[in-house]
Amino acid sequence: MRKSHSYRGPSKPAGGGRRTMGIYRTIYERSLEQPEAFWAEAAAALHWDKPWERVLDAEKAPFHRWFAGGRLNTCYNAVDRHVAAGRGGQPAVIHDSPVTNSRRVVTFAELLELVSRFAGALVRLGVAKGDRVIIYMPMVPEAVVAMLACARIGAIHSVVFGGFASHELATRIDDAKPVVIVSASCGIEGAKVLPYKPLLDRAIEQASHKPKHCIVLQRPPCEATLIRGRDVDWAEAMAAAHPVDCVPVEATDPLYILYTSGTTGQPKGVVRDNGGHATALLWSMRNIYGMKPGEVFWAASDVGWVVGHSYICYGPLLNGNTTVVYEGKPVGTPDPGAFWRVIAEHKVSVLFTAPTAFRAIKKEDPEGAFIRKHDLSSLRTLFLAGERCDPDTLLWAEAQLGVPVIDHWWQTETGWAIAANPIGIEKLPIRPGSPTVPMVGYDVQILDEAGKVLPAGRMGAICIRLPLPPGCLPTLWQADARYQQAYLSRYPGWYLTGDAGYKDSDGYLYIMSRIDDVINVAGHRLSTGAIEEVLASHKDVAECAVIGVADQLKGELPLGLVVLKAGVARDPAEIRQELIAKVRSEIGPVAAFKLVAIVSRLPKTRSGKILRGTMKKIADNSEYKVPATIDDPMILNEIADALKELGYGGAGANAA
Repeated sequence: MRKSHSYRGPSKPAGGGRRTMGIYRTIYERSLEQPEAFWAEAAAALHWDKPWERVLDAEKAPFHRWFAGGRLNTCYNAVDRHVAAGRGGQPAVIHDSPVTNSRRVVTFAELLELVSRFAGALVRLGVAKGDRVIIYMPMVPEAVVAMLACARIGAIHSVVFGGFASHELATRIDDAKPVVIVSASCGIEGAKVLPYKPLLDRAIEQASHKPKHCIVLQRPPCEATLIRGRDVDWAEAMAAAHPVDCVPVEATDPLYILYTSGTTGQPKGVVRDNGGHATALLWSMRNIYGMKPGEVFWAASDVGWVVGHSYICYGPLLNGNTTVVYEGKPVGTPDPGAFWRVIAEHKVSVLFTAPTAFRAIKKEDPEGAFIRKHDLSSLRTLFLAGERCDPDTLLWAEAQLGVPVIDHWWQTETGWAIAANPIGIEKLPIRPGSPTVPMVGYDVQILDEAGKVLPAGRMGAICIRLPLPPGCLPTLWQADARYQQAYLSRYPGWYLTGDAGYKDSDGYLYIMSRIDDVINVAGHRLSTGAIEEVLASHKDVAECAVIGVADQLKGELPLGLVVLKAGVARDPAEIRQELIAKVRSEIGPVAAFKLVAIVSRLPKTRSGKILRGTMKKIADNSEYKVPATIDDPMILNEIADALKELGYGGAGANAA
């Protein structure tokens, strides 16, 4: 295997190359050369109340707008038009909740009744077009109903992950200034019931902005006490409401705000428009995921994250698919076979989840015994995204499931895939470690520090030439200057993804790490992702993370944190030495890799992203803030102890 100081690229499989990309390449190049014609054709698959005047409005560049002058309603396209086409009896939403041992199927006709009635409830409480509504709910069908109801009346929803800390919810209340907050009495995480109402009440107390009303869905495990005059019971609100029709909105009007963490501590409100968003998601369902109307699509995520917005709620419903809303975990609800039961029971055609879910399953069931207990004949493809997928996890999943496993790459900001394998167009050769090739509308290039486009094989900043395609953020909520500074200022004319990587000679993209995770070891730039790839390929490793730590001699050193597979009982010292030798062999002595800690688990967000930045701050003895999205804050204590044993961190590393 070839060695490199900056990355470790996989060997090229036989039969690869541009000659295998005929149909995709033709479509992709047309999307860049004739973007207005391309996206006009894609948008024609939707119902428009008024045709657009301009496909692309570049008058206020770099603030581009798609389908200017056009009017439509996203809810109508996701629900009403399918009922009008005679498909009201098809299941639209399947709610599967192992934590409450319940299943529920909602047809398109039933969904239309629920959404139009809840939209009427919002109108009755004073919500109008352009008003904001915060949705703070668990994984229940009512969360999807609330999102669609906002879209129906032209209100702007902002979904906040259920169970977020009160302070974080308060910052979002003050930024979005909602007229109404929609919540539930509780969420259920594993065997734990988490009351939401006390968190919501404290958030409203802390916030300067006070919503007029809160609508609360009462759940049997934990009923909430309502505040007279402000709080409204969901069931009572529905009973008193009258169904309302869809309100056409401008294609450029905001559909939703989704907050993502900001470096200043102030969350960034990513804005998604109506026209471009619906166009891009419908295109992606058919051409990336290869879905036909009527099939069952399951994004095993949460409505609080961008995947939940795009591929639990809007994408599948726009395409007339049945979507699965799953209230459970990949393991522990009740076992590592949870996903396989859902697929078998509901005849799922395509599963979309995070690599971390599969690493958790592989850790508990390395031989795949639970997989073979279920009939997975309906499953056609597995898509992975959310963070970088190491080749070992991809190959394990492919071997166990016997279906194509597609790694694809996108961001909260883009709302849909930047790079993928377009199964609906043609299946390109899979190269483990790569999310394959850029999708239509994304002119992805690798830039050096001076903004020069780098040739194949050279690692640099991954950037997208403006304008971004439909579906991507047009700006941040009431923060145009911040949007420009965060994403567009470093390389004028380009969108900065914040990721580092390279393209090979066939145009395959490799995402190696965040730009901040490229470490400098004695003048050599190393990708932490490349080292993680080596560690993850060890037979005893379930998952891992590599961070750069300060070193007086070399500037930085890579430090690996490793979680072992279930049942591994070998001497940890022996495993550490094998890992050090493996990195030395496959990356080279230049990596100076000698620091390995074996831990029980890694700190992650609830969406599965590993908190590398937080671990680095602990190691560097810097003050850090416990992220509001962390799934278990207590794990940071184990990480701090493990780092201290290696000589990093200490008494000065504490949470702010």
